[in-house]
Amino acid sequence: MGSVVGRQFAALGLLRDDAARTGDAPLRSELFTADQMAQHGKSLAAVHELTTTRAPDRLLAAARVQRELLVQVCALLALHGESQRRVTPAGEWLLDNFYLIEEEIRTAKLHLPAGFSRELPRLRHGPSAGLPRVYDLALQTVAHGDGRLGAAR
Repeated sequence: MGSVVGRQFAALGLLRDDAARTGDAPLRSELFTADQMAQHGKSLAAVHELTTTRAPDRLLAAARVQRELLVQVCALLALHGESQRRVTPAGEWLLDNFYLIEEEIRTAKLHLPAGFSRELPRLRHGPSAGLPRVYDLALQTVAHGDGRLGAAR
């Protein structure tokens, strides 16, 4: 894989290239049952300390940047899919479902008021310090739920 971006995709598990793989995806942890997930949420609520500091409203700008990055990723995945290199199931899912991500970004632009993310409670300490608390909760949910979301989880 010649490009830095290509190596990053391989490391993220979007392309199959066993030599470039650097271990498990970054958002993997012990899988939790629904009951364990509920208990974990309570534990997080007990240790999360919030800050009163407000941050700039970057949500929609970040969504725009992320969308542009995903467009580039999809283009690269499509190119690799046409070569001898196999695209992983995660990469195939992204190619097949990118329209859903675009739809969610459009919905956010349409319905979220200006300054929305500025009002979200933010964490004072830890790896997600300064970020909205909901971001940390989402990361934990993905990590302990094998990336699967749904009402039952």
